[in-house]
Amino acid sequence: MSKSTREIEAPDNVSRAVTAADSYGDATEDMVGERMVLNMGPSHPATHGVLRLILELDGEVIEKADPDVGFLHRGDEKIAENMHYNQFVPYTDRLDYLAPLANNVAYACAVEKLMGWELPPRGQALRVLCCELARLSSHMLGVGVCAMDVGAMTAFLYTFTEREKIYNFCEQLTGARFTTSYTRVGGQLRDMPAGFADSVRKFLDECDGTIDEISRLLDKNKIFIDRMADVGVISREAAIAWGLTGPNLRASGVERDLRKDNPYLGYEKYDFDVVVADEGDCYARYLVRMEEMRQSARICRQVLDTMPDGPVNLAESKSMLPEKERVLMSMEELIHHFIVATQGIDAPKGEVYFAAENPKGELGFYIHSKGGGVPYRLKIRSPSFCNLSITSELLKGHMVSDVPAILGSLDFVMGECDR
Repeated sequence: MSKSTREIEAPDNVSRAVTAADSYGDATEDMVGERMVLNMGPSHPATHGVLRLILELDGEVIEKADPDVGFLHRGDEKIAENMHYNQFVPYTDRLDYLAPLANNVAYACAVEKLMGWELPPRGQALRVLCCELARLSSHMLGVGVCAMDVGAMTAFLYTFTEREKIYNFCEQLTGARFTTSYTRVGGQLRDMPAGFADSVRKFLDECDGTIDEISRLLDKNKIFIDRMADVGVISREAAIAWGLTGPNLRASGVERDLRKDNPYLGYEKYDFDVVVADEGDCYARYLVRMEEMRQSARICRQVLDTMPDGPVNLAESKSMLPEKERVLMSMEELIHHFIVATQGIDAPKGEVYFAAENPKGELGFYIHSKGGGVPYRLKIRSPSFCNLSITSELLKGHMVSDVPAILGSLDFVMGECDR
């Protein structure tokens, strides 16, 4: 039977897949036997967002995989070039929208590096608390959704319950649950509310118990292990070559954590372990995230126990908005407020790069300033984009049923991938 006849007589969904592959630039001359092209996504629950995978299959085995990204059409980097530095803070919420507080902090730290500012101790400690709560929230969802993708529904219910508690804290601290927009260049929107520290301590005790319960549910579950162990193996060399960061890199035996290797916000003062595994498979990536949640809870307790007194924002600066009470009582302060609000931060000329250890990996901001309140260029090094790049090689030789397990273990988010 000729190739053209096979295409005509194939079911509609297969014909559409071949047509989509042709339009994508794939040649069909080398397709033999039962090989076909299958589109997985961009609207598919196991792709965790608008990710399209173009899979070339030989039966159930993946022979070729092409990840197709860019469906969100965001353009955040170009938007930043037309906004004052503080005006871009809400856009960082929408990068890794599972950890908006951590995105806010990473961006603000980059601008503060450009300005040469250093936050007061209480402001730094509060940011660390925000980042570690964000890591707990992100890993809870990542572990729960990955487990659900391979059939373990109960674990997802546990993790989602704990994540909602963290969202309650976000609401108390920032006034919003999802898109927090809490951090400002030079500080935070406000300090912790009364009773916040005690509530977080109580939650951390509950969270430790939940993490242990999830471990009992999954660590020795035969079905979970069969779906995850020895699947999606990434060697140490491949992880480095493809630019992986975060838990995906550490699960392949590379002990790299920016909180230890390039400390910021006083992370060097806190006692915690960098979690590393050597196997590099989906199960190792799950175990790394589980232990990282325990370490984040450990850091949060140290932050609360050693929280210093004092302001959470930078001291007097002509680039910071004055306190509202002073604005209402003084003409000079009113003029100061007007200039900062309309012209933005008066940044010096220069180029900086700052990277933070986000839940997904290294989130970096490169800023090129020519002076004034608006960046000339801003580039975002998003960990999910880099972590996803390996899927073209990683999926080869696996079964189609392995795709949800592999994607879930990589724990990406398309908001920052399509920045």
